[in-house]
Amino acid sequence: MADPILSVRDLSTGYGDFQALFGVSLDLAPQSILGLVGANGAGKSTLFKAILGLLPRAREMVTFQGRPIGDLPTRRLAQLGIVMVPEGRRLFRSLSVEENLTLAAEHGRGGAWSVARVFELFPVLADKRRQSATSLSGGQQQMVAIGRALVANPDVILFDEISLGLAPIVVNDVYAALPEINGSGISAIVVEQDVDRVRRLAHQLVCLNEGRVVLSGPAEDFTKAQLTAAYFGE
Repeated sequence: MADPILSVRDLSTGYGDFQALFGVSLDLAPQSILGLVGANGAGKSTLFKAILGLLPRAREMVTFQGRPIGDLPTRRLAQLGIVMVPEGRRLFRSLSVEENLTLAAEHGRGGAWSVARVFELFPVLADKRRQSATSLSGGQQQMVAIGRALVANPDVILFDEISLGLAPIVVNDVYAALPEINGSGISAIVVEQDVDRVRRLAHQLVCLNEGRVVLSGPAEDFTKAQLTAAYFGE
């Protein structure tokens, strides 16, 4: 088995005096998708913040391609090849769809993913390329946010609550793009509330409950009932 591209080892962190994560460990294999599930407050977004250096963590708690990176700032991690599609999308309000994507590409590493390829992946964005990105529907804004991550040509993308607040038909469109993204060589961790959907998508699953890993392993090993029980701490 190939060495993990991204590993978290015994990661504990929090906000000031409040500890939110307790000894969390996980491995993301190269060119794979890891589903991260858990109820609100379980620690999923906190884990992403810790990986990206937005919360305190020790150097050895996070490794990327075998190198400890727990002491590196967020900007440096993006240069190395780790980016996030954040909850809430955070697009530039004053820029068009194309300008949001072009700006990200100019600050990226160069590679297979271009603005043109994003438009092929999400044709609706090509039709709206000159519109303000924040004037689009929630689902289309999510596509822009995903495209912005792709044109940076990362090795790893962290998807935080990828379907939150979106209509089911739009969620289907977004999820339909993920296998192509993964097939291009990008590994991903996907935070998702819908355990059945992420179970069908992911290669590996990790469930958090109250800041601790309560379930971890190949997605095919777990039933929806087992995941749901772990999700609610039963």
